[in-house]
Amino acid sequence: MDRQQAHELLDQLGPSQLEAVGKLLEVMVHDADDELTEEDRRAVAASREYFRQGNGGVSFEQVVAGSGFAMDQVREHKDDRTS
Repeated sequence: MDRQQAHELLDQLGPSQLEAVGKLLEVMVHDADDELTEEDRRAVAASREYFRQGNGGVSFEQVVAGSGFAMDQVREHKDDRTS
């Protein structure tokens, strides 16, 4: 895909879709060398503890099934990208 094709696809998106893609692009181009702040580390630790205690949350398998896919499809897609 080249820039022209990407721009054509972006032009077809609605406002909320464009916002979502914009946020994704920001994450993708964000400097990966940034270190976590102490606040970030505390938030990650709290999140891990929350899920460790079994207080809920949604498993990846549930997200996959809720999206209409099977885990085999996800695994096959991942394998396709690595070959």
